Amino acid sequence: MTAANHERHRELIFSPLEFRNLRVKNRLFRSNLAGMFDDYNGHGGNARINWEEQFARGGVGTIISSYCPIAIRGRILYRYATIDDDDKIPFWRLVAERVHRHDCKFILQLSHSGRQQDLGGVENIYHKKLSSTDKKDFFHGLLCQAMTQQEIDQVVGQFAAGARRAREAGLDGVELHGANGYLITQFLSSGINDRADGYGGSVANRTRFVLEIVRAIRQECGRDFHLQMKINGVDHNDWLYPWQPKGNSLDEYIAICRILEDDGNGVDAFHVSSGSTFPHPRNPPGDLPMRSAARWYDSMLSEGVRTRLNHFIFGDPLLGPLFRRYWNYRRGPVIEGINLDYARAIRQQVSVPVLCTGGFQHAQHIAAAIDSGACDGVSIGRPLIANPDLPKILERQDGPDPGKECTYCNKCLLNDLENPLGCYELSRYDGADFDQRYANMMQTVMAVFEPPSSSRLSFPD
Repeated sequence: MTAANHERHRELIFSPLEFRNLRVKNRLFRSNLAGMFDDYNGHGGNARINWEEQFARGGVGTIISSYCPIAIRGRILYRYATIDDDDKIPFWRLVAERVHRHDCKFILQLSHSGRQQDLGGVENIYHKKLSSTDKKDFFHGLLCQAMTQQEIDQVVGQFAAGARRAREAGLDGVELHGANGYLITQFLSSGINDRADGYGGSVANRTRFVLEIVRAIRQECGRDFHLQMKINGVDHNDWLYPWQPKGNSLDEYIAICRILEDDGNGVDAFHVSSGSTFPHPRNPPGDLPMRSAARWYDSMLSEGVRTRLNHFIFGDPLLGPLFRRYWNYRRGPVIEGINLDYARAIRQQVSVPVLCTGGFQHAQHIAAAIDSGACDGVSIGRPLIANPDLPKILERQDGPDPGKECTYCNKCLLNDLENPLGCYELSRYDGADFDQRYANMMQTVMAVFEPPSSSRLSFPD
């Protein structure tokens, strides 16, 4: 790459991005990711603060928090910090303070699992999950029940209360997680939502639930608080199991986005992903290492009626490799920028900025995505786990040095079920032999716990 080309890329990536009520310093967003770093009851700890601050220090313009439950019944993993009560406000205020030190914005991702719940804890294990449908989740076989009107109204109120708490904590905005199979997706998707009432059937009816959430947040927080929506470009609900319905098309999601703009009173941006479940061949795009899957998926065995079958397949010497090949075939050859075509189509039809997620880690691909008009900014997850200072790297050169790039192995994802989130790709670590490389890997993974919780948290007034 010539110096002139890199300078052009740098100018595009590190130019400010203006939303209606928010200005960020560059086009790089840390995507929603974090490990089980917090207390069981949803109170945050030092590890999460350390985790978030490392990315702010590394140069991203904005951090989108990990999945943040608006209710204990809607969490996907225990030991994730929540926003379900006013007593959580001081912790998120401290997170904002630490991130803002580095001229970085912080957007809290408001979320509810619905029927897609990995480890919901003892409070949830004996209850069916809330959903748009009575049909169980087809990947893990998690049992669920169609929400009543009273339950819908309650959850809408919980989203609005979560947004109000985020604003009181001094956070810079909120994101509704409406992609990848969680509760909002379960209402939006024609492949999941089988309701016969005013929340099912037509695109407008299926959008009604999240539109009520958007309007409730606006009523609670005002028009000047940043509100964005993570949304699929296409569901691909049938990609793992072809007998499942396909779910929403791109045209349907464009129609949903236009509804959610709500005549200028709705969302301020869209964050485009794809895939109607998590994990999905398109999200996060990459490999599905069977050894890691078999080793760490066992924690799911008590959760759903398909989990024992899945665990058997992952560990079987014949079925495991076949499933992995099928997974990668359904993903396709593109990883970096896998959702750009969807983002481009949505951006052409809406009047607010569009972000795109999908394996970005090279300046040439990020700059091309912005320059082509496909999106206004990109969100990055796993490549930032591999290199938290990736933005600073992109200011100097096209991407990480050879051997230091994210390999998209997804070992970070699978380890997160039982272990601290981090990069577990041993080939990325220096060392003369296995033991030294492994020691260096564990030192890096465990660094998020320093300083330890025993140093005590000090909350600002």
